[in-house]
Amino acid sequence: MTRRAFAALDRLAGDLPGGFGIALSGGGDSVALLHLAHRWAAARGVPLAAASVDHGLRPGSAAEAAMAGAQAQRLGIPHRVLNWSGGEATGNLMGNARKARLALLADWAASQGLAAVATGHTRDDVAETLLMRLSRGAGIDGLARMAERRQDRGVIWLRPLLDLGRDELRDWLRGIGVTWIEDPSNSDPRFHRARLRLAMGQLGLDPAMLALSARHLAAARDALDAGLTGIADSALTRAGSLLLDRDALDALPPEQRRRLLLAGLRFVTGADYPPRRAAVEHALAKLAQNRRATLGGAVLDPAHMLLIHREPAAAARVTAQHPTLDWDRRWRLSGLLPGDVVGPLGPDAHRFDWRAAGLTHLEAQALPAIRRGDDLFAPSLAPAPGLTAAPLRELTDFRRILLGH
Repeated sequence: MTRRAFAALDRLAGDLPGGFGIALSGGGDSVALLHLAHRWAAARGVPLAAASVDHGLRPGSAAEAAMAGAQAQRLGIPHRVLNWSGGEATGNLMGNARKARLALLADWAASQGLAAVATGHTRDDVAETLLMRLSRGAGIDGLARMAERRQDRGVIWLRPLLDLGRDELRDWLRGIGVTWIEDPSNSDPRFHRARLRLAMGQLGLDPAMLALSARHLAAARDALDAGLTGIADSALTRAGSLLLDRDALDALPPEQRRRLLLAGLRFVTGADYPPRRAAVEHALAKLAQNRRATLGGAVLDPAHMLLIHREPAAAARVTAQHPTLDWDRRWRLSGLLPGDVVGPLGPDAHRFDWRAAGLTHLEAQALPAIRRGDDLFAPSLAPAPGLTAAPLRELTDFRRILLGH
């Protein structure tokens, strides 16, 4: 087992510029990752750091985070507890906690100069995720095995234990005399994953075989996406919008057409999740009739090129607190003053020469505008004193979104 873990770490972390972080919950999977990574790194002179997120969702969570930290410190690995204060027992609690965990870990990694963070997802997690998404009618993307390495929030996320089972990791920990914390939510029937875990055992489903199916589905997904490289190479971008070859798009099989459209939406809006399939199919039907469509906060404008741009009404409106702002998950604005109101240009687009920039009127309305008292600035369209606007994503990001998973 150690050899398989080391081979995965060599493959995933061997080219990193320096060390990496470990997301340490204190549970068996992450504790096993901590000890395996420590042995791997010690043999290669790679520095490690660890962080535990305390969601504050149950009594004793702070003590558990401290216990996890003690595990790391005994190995000489620096550790930090990251606290989440936004937890409420309403809505999608687990989903909100996951988003917060990723954001906290990404910020921590950036503060420590770490390019990557490793998590303790196992083969059992792959199997459980497959069943969870199957029960929700997921397509090939949702059913495919999670990526071993991906980039998000400016961090490379590593999952080196995907080929290892939960039980074998715990057996290994027992063999080296290491203990861990059992998270009670893992067996709490209020949570879907816990109910699935119980049902898998009752039905005799083998997590290894389910994980193998997820691997096969990932290979099928990659084959679908391989046919999209030509269109990805011919794509163009302007002012945060995306232009795709309409003829090439129309010539694609329906599933590849849908996948390309979803990648374009994610590029333009920065959304974490795609729109519902029915909404996507409705938008594709309108495009087939050469009609403009809105989908997931974006406008789809068919012509000889398919233009995908932000929907002005969906763009964020905020008041600046700091000189730099990542606005609407699309633009980085610099030179702001406290109290500046940042939002879409909207109907005021007529005050700027958007035609000279090669834009459509509706496209220009979604660009960032800074309102400072009676003054209006649109730094992506016209020079503004001390203000700059730069897109957060470039064309290479579209290719990564489409083909990188």
